[in-house]
Amino acid sequence: MAGQSNAAPIIIKRKKVIAGGGHHGGAWKVAYADFVTAMMAFFMLMWLLGATNEKQRKGIADYFNPSIPISRTSGGGDGAFGGDSVFSQDTMAQSGKGGTGSGAAGTMPSDDVTMAEAGNQVDGLAEVEQALQARGGESLTMQQALRHVITRVTDEGLVIELFDLDDAPLFADGTAEPLPVTLDLVAVLADVLAIAQNDMAMNGYVTSQPIVLINNSVWQLSADRAQVFRGLLEGAGLPQERMQRVTGFADRVPATSDPLAIRNNRLEVVLLRKDR
Repeated sequence: MAGQSNAAPIIIKRKKVIAGGGHHGGAWKVAYADFVTAMMAFFMLMWLLGATNEKQRKGIADYFNPSIPISRTSGGGDGAFGGDSVFSQDTMAQSGKGGTGSGAAGTMPSDDVTMAEAGNQVDGLAEVEQALQARGGESLTMQQALRHVITRVTDEGLVIELFDLDDAPLFADGTAEPLPVTLDLVAVLADVLAIAQNDMAMNGYVTSQPIVLINNSVWQLSADRAQVFRGLLEGAGLPQERMQRVTGFADRVPATSDPLAIRNNRLEVVLLRKDR
């Protein structure tokens, strides 16, 4: 026994066996997360199908598969149309009811249609677009005037929107007195609108008042501005029989989330679809 004191020690190794493939053992968590995400998307889809109508579903589908070419909108700038084409979709149609002024009041359009459909709905649509774009290059004055213009196609027809800018309103403050830039726009629109033969509607909107007034003039002011612009167009050669409706919407349909923003002071000239 004493002769074996210098023998090599016996080392015992114990291997720890990890079931599930070592560091790959958490792969099931990734798969489970993918499954949960897919189920959330599925139930959201089911909810959307049940909570929307056919036009809304078409709008959602068009968002992921747009039928309007992206190239119709420019990359930006501060020139005519503020860097947008006249068919910019930045300003969506608002929905609202009622109004005051002459003509029959009706509901505002709430769903945009594709350019292909619009071509069948409004005669001369492409020509109107080209004419407006061409006018922007005539002079610096015209280029500045067309900053106030944005055009969109809705289920009611072609909407030409004219709006106030912070440094350039269309009317004198609180009145229906047109300013020089408004007269420039009248001259352009009277010429361009002659391209199409559709009936028309005129809508007026104004910004909300910051204080409660005993005699709030927003209804009368919006109607007066729409009437004045209608009269200017007819004075510039637009046939009276084409105008089917003049409506004042006051401050009930703001264009922005801020009802006091000057952007809410605007007019809409609508080329109505012939099937309306």
